[in-house]
Formats: sequence, structure tokens, C-alpha cells
Amino acid sequence: MLSIIIETTNHEDSLSRTLLPLVSGAVQGLVRDVIVLDHGSTDQTTRIAEQAGCTVLSGASLSACISQARGDWLLLLEPGARVSANWVESVERHCVISQSPARFSRSLEGRPAFFSRIMRRETALTDGLLITKRQALALCKSAATSEALARGLASRKMNAEIVPAGR
Repeated sequence: MLSIIIETTNHEDSLSRTLLPLVSGAVQGLVRDVIVLDHGSTDQTTRIAEQAGCTVLSGASLSACISQARGDWLLLLEPGARVSANWVESVERHCVISQSPARFSRSLEGRPAFFSRIMRRETALTDGLLITKRQALALCKSAATSEALARGLASRKMNAEIVPAGR
């Protein structure tokens, strides 16, 4: 049902933090595969991904990565982002009732100070992105990265939380 895509470049420390909470989705049968789209890491990122059972694509395009995904839905995450414990139920519920893209709600855990929040530049994937494979394939024709695919895309908020990367 769901494929998870994580784009990396030298993210050995943060990748394992992202992968750990995803195990519950695999155990419950929601996650069909996790694809790590690596852009030339020189650290142990690919080894960590392979040992965790992920499919690693090095030097592939985003559209090739999406085409290889086995799920009908995709969850795009930044390395280092961590989904909450109830993420599986929220994703399943959204996939059943809607075909529109969705994002996680921002967790208060690790929330930076007020001025840090003002000065920090958020990315389009800070809150993750849940999108159908069909929609993603159509959008990736004009987007080379998952960040570009997610930028400006209207989406709903799910009832599950995410701790953004770097927090």
C-alpha cells in the first residue's frame, strides 16, 4: 500500500533516526518498501540503508525512483525526521477517505525557540508528504527532487505528528 522515499547525501546519522519509527508500519503491513535515493554519499549512508532492508538507488532520477516504488501511495520524508507512534493509523485513514496529498502535523517535541523558528528556513518536506504514486509521477516530470515536487503543493494535515529533521 505505501512506499517510503527518502533522498540522502551523507546522512548516516540522521537516516537511522528516520527509519526506526517506520518499523511499526512494516510490521502492520502498511509499508511495502522503503527506497533511499542517494545522491553520492561518501559516508556510511548506503550501508545503513541496505542493512535496514531499504532499496538503495544511487544516481537515479526521482521519476525512476517513483516508478520503482511498489506502493500505490508514497510517503516522502527528509532524513532525520521522525514520525509519531500513531502515524500508521493516520496514514491508513487518510488513504481510505481521500486522494489528496497530506502532511503530518508539527510536533512540539524539540520545538526551537521563537527567534530560531523565525530565522529557520523551512523546506517543503519539513512535515513530510503523503501523495499517490499517480500524482507524484505526474508532478515529477517538472521536478528533479522530492523537495521540488512538494514545493507549493496544497495538502491536508493528518492527525499524526512529525518531529522535523535537525531537532
